[in-house]
Amino acid sequence: MPSPNKQSSSLQEKAGISSPEITSIAAINQIQKNRKKQPSANELINGILDENRTALSRAITLVESTNPDHAEKANEVIKGCLPHANKSIRIGITGVPGVGKSTFIEAFGTFLTQLGKKVAVLAVDPSSSLSHGSILGDKTRMEELVKDENAFIRPSASGETLGGVARKTRESIILCEAAGFDTIIIETVGVGQSETAVHSMVDFFLLLKISGAGDELQGIKRGIMEMADAIVINKADGDNIKKANQAKLEFNRALHLFPPKKSNWQPKVTTCSAITKDGISDIWNTISNYFEMTNETGFFPEKRKEQNHFWMMETINEQLKLNFYNQPEIIAQLELNKKAVQNDEISPFAAAQNLLKLYFNKGAK
Repeated sequence: MPSPNKQSSSLQEKAGISSPEITSIAAINQIQKNRKKQPSANELINGILDENRTALSRAITLVESTNPDHAEKANEVIKGCLPHANKSIRIGITGVPGVGKSTFIEAFGTFLTQLGKKVAVLAVDPSSSLSHGSILGDKTRMEELVKDENAFIRPSASGETLGGVARKTRESIILCEAAGFDTIIIETVGVGQSETAVHSMVDFFLLLKISGAGDELQGIKRGIMEMADAIVINKADGDNIKKANQAKLEFNRALHLFPPKKSNWQPKVTTCSAITKDGISDIWNTISNYFEMTNETGFFPEKRKEQNHFWMMETINEQLKLNFYNQPEIIAQLELNKKAVQNDEISPFAAAQNLLKLYFNKGAK
């Protein structure tokens, strides 16, 4: 027995708490059975319309699936939800990594729920081009908003999709709207100048910037700056307030170099701090003014019609691509042509033509 004056080692083991005995094998078996049970399309639709979060999550998972067997069921769910959609404000938020998108969305989303809004956040996480893995850590970074009963956060992997959004973000918006969410926020990957896809599925496009990082120079370039309906200089707090106000002036000057938008809306530049919440209400006022103006001029409903047409064409292109790569004959010949191209036995263009000819001839039979 150690002496009273001698300290015990910090590595000394102490008696722990024993695991409780399992008292209901039947209950555990029932839970496992329910997890494996796949709800029907009607069950998912009814659950979504009843604002059931579990049904909404399972429906989004179904829609995002690349399994061809799930496509028909997913289309049925979307079709059942479509009459109850298109009743929300869709806001796209982008910015380079490190600009504070998740922190801003948590502050902005919390502000909206306090106004009585129901907010759905579709956060797109970048995927590895090597392992194809994704961390999906947005829920962890929005720890307050995720506990809000009027908020729903769904992280999705971007996969190989370009444009800063996931492959099925457009369909996920419809499901969230049918579930009663009146404000949809889409957080993009944040890849800089290639956020075109998210711009084609939202009503208002917000670009987050930070001062003192060379971003002011980007104001003289087009690309993503030209798509923005508002630019927000984030992290305007502490010693950074002066720099943020200077950046605001620079961006305002740059925006005047761009041609007028079809909506006749003049993009606004403002500053905010997601930490102190300063400037958050001003951003919502800007968005509200935008919707009021574009509804009065008729631009808002016209833009929605154009977006629906755009996504019809995108869906056709995507389906043709998936169908092409899922053909057994193409799968077999693709590997052979790939090796031939690598060995300079055939040009890439000729190999592509051979595969397309095989695909179309098969479809003509």
